[in-house]
Amino acid sequence: MHTHTMSQDEMKACIDACTNCHHTCLQMAMNHCLRVGGNHVEQGHFTLMMDCARICETSVHLQLSGSSFSAELCDVCAQVCDACADSCERLDGMDACVAACRACAESCRAMAKAVH
Repeated sequence: MHTHTMSQDEMKACIDACTNCHHTCLQMAMNHCLRVGGNHVEQGHFTLMMDCARICETSVHLQLSGSSFSAELCDVCAQVCDACADSCERLDGMDACVAACRACAESCRAMAKAVH
């Protein structure tokens, strides 16, 4: 049984954080990482960035549709965002991605807790 205690503003903030993270990860991977090369295109890092962009996009979709699975997905999204931020912190020029991932992880964790 779900008791939704998240306000509309908090839900909008989570959707905005996920949207920003999706855009930032995708843009940085396709532009910065591919241009710089080396460790920036190492398979584990690059795949994680793509996974992060995709799960953030999916999280937005489930939240907007009112899916009963959105809280569970937000929990996983937070984990992926944290892992992506950790990976990005080890590389140069990835501060925007680290910040977007950390903000999204925090917002998604709050959303997951509130909805359960």
